[in-house]
Amino acid sequence: MTLADRDSPLAIAMWDFSWLERRYPGGGYEDWDRALDELVERGYDAVRIDAYPHFVGTDPDREWTLPPAFDACDWGAPATCRVEVTPALTEFIGACADRDVSVALSSWFRADETRARMGIRTPADLSSVWVDTLDRIADAGLLDAICWVDLCNEFPLHQWAPYFNDPDEPRTPRDSPAGRRWINESIAGVREAYPNQEYCLSETVGPDTWGRDPADEMDLLEPHVWLMNATDYYDFERDGGDLDSADHYEWVVDEAESRYRNEPDYWQSELGAAIDAAAEWSRETGLPLATTESWALIHYKDWPGLDWEWLKEVCAFGTRRAAETGRWTAISTSNFCGPQFEGMWADVEWHRERTDAIGAAGVDL
Repeated sequence: MTLADRDSPLAIAMWDFSWLERRYPGGGYEDWDRALDELVERGYDAVRIDAYPHFVGTDPDREWTLPPAFDACDWGAPATCRVEVTPALTEFIGACADRDVSVALSSWFRADETRARMGIRTPADLSSVWVDTLDRIADAGLLDAICWVDLCNEFPLHQWAPYFNDPDEPRTPRDSPAGRRWINESIAGVREAYPNQEYCLSETVGPDTWGRDPADEMDLLEPHVWLMNATDYYDFERDGGDLDSADHYEWVVDEAESRYRNEPDYWQSELGAAIDAAAEWSRETGLPLATTESWALIHYKDWPGLDWEWLKEVCAFGTRRAAETGRWTAISTSNFCGPQFEGMWADVEWHRERTDAIGAAGVDL
């Protein structure tokens, strides 16, 4: 079944690279069976994970040494870790399939000590590592568990696509001729080998860029939508764009909740307008929407001075508004639907209310 054929949206959680890198005691994913059972208990029927295609395409049986992806945030391991992608990838997808949990594949193209991701030099290289990865999944008989493939998280941010955008050079935009060529040619190369999958390259932008024609090969739109990037709630010049910092968390502790609480109706209205704009973009292009990172802040965690209640309020609003449009075929309830975020994960009733609303919504494409 394609995304467009769905009667209701998937309720999806972002487990990124944490599913593999946080397998240490207390990391939240040390017991996949328990974590997935808790996911299902909360009403989710899909997860989005990093498939590490650059590692699979380079040496699928190697142990890889990875630095932490973040300094101040709780995605991935907080220190250097070592991972083996295979057979872990197919074992995890198999455990999802056993529970009727669909899997969206993506990649943050994690750095490692060998700089394997820099071996991707062309769109054909990007296609090749994904074909190698899907070959492994196909050999395990698990292709039916895949709901779509996002070839690069938030392309073309240099953090995740340094092979395209050198961090030390001026940024080449997604909608440039070069950006569109990479999107189209990389998807076309994977589609040639696996024509029955659906493909995209996700993005993180605001409503000012929605409405453009997507690259021709895109099967769905996957914008990541937050109060922070879809409204003027946050000034990105404040931290020089570095949200992964102690300074940013000082702002989150000191100002984030109060800024929302002072004008909750206004901020919900602004977020709702952004969600409606994304829905209209979907109508204009005829492509379904999927959002796997949403709706309040981009970074948050269990931390002194931080409370989850106001964030859950924003996320409940965003989830409901997206579901009401009929244009979303997969909806996340926040950026923090994983067991490492204990304050959010513990509220089973909150998750059930959100996922029940997603399941009761229609898809009108």
